[in-house]
Amino acid sequence: MAFKRILLKLSGEALIGQKGFGIDQTRLSEYAQEIKSVYNSGCQIAIVIGGGNIFRGLQAEKGGMDRVHGDYMGMLATVINSMAIQSALERIGVPTRLQSAIKMEQICEPFIRRKAVRHLEKNRVVIFGAGTGNPYFTTDTAATLRAIEIEAEVILKGTRVDGIYSSDPEKNADAVKFETLSFDDVYAKGIEVMDMTAFTLCKENKLPIIVFNMNAYGNLKALVEGKKIGTLVTM
Repeated sequence: MAFKRILLKLSGEALIGQKGFGIDQTRLSEYAQEIKSVYNSGCQIAIVIGGGNIFRGLQAEKGGMDRVHGDYMGMLATVINSMAIQSALERIGVPTRLQSAIKMEQICEPFIRRKAVRHLEKNRVVIFGAGTGNPYFTTDTAATLRAIEIEAEVILKGTRVDGIYSSDPEKNADAVKFETLSFDDVYAKGIEVMDMTAFTLCKENKLPIIVFNMNAYGNLKALVEGKKIGTLVTM
């Protein structure tokens, strides 16, 4: 096993699956099975998921809504997705804990770093909801911050493409895939891996990122086992 503790970052849009909006239960179940396969291998897993399938604060701002108000609504959307992932995992026998950056005592624990680490040590999957709890920060930044706090060895960013390309492979058939990139390469080439705040945090803390296709069955487990999948961004 290449990694003992990982942080898995998923986009909210990934949960849409074949639906136009919200949560596709089939896709949710597929992700839960993928995560369970890694859990069964003994790897400690933390998860951060976005909320774009339900609400995006930036889009709301473009429509005239106050940015701070919209961002808090987006944080609540991530909690809904986090609860969905939690339910799907527990339904197939994977113990979990959901921690939120915004206090919601009736449905989840508040984020406490020491408790999160202890849950991981007890082989529970820890899901972090509500982003950082602050407006103007994305879930990419939340994922990076939590990964650093729990001392994860890597951020695995699950997407619908199999790595980082020179341009959008869904729009440009000539796009070139990168097997590995340095943080400086990403800056120089102007490639968008994460938002700049999250990416800079990763660089400053020497936290590698692997971007991979989460929708290809078996990829997540293969990555944890050390196989070269997707694109590795490192020092």
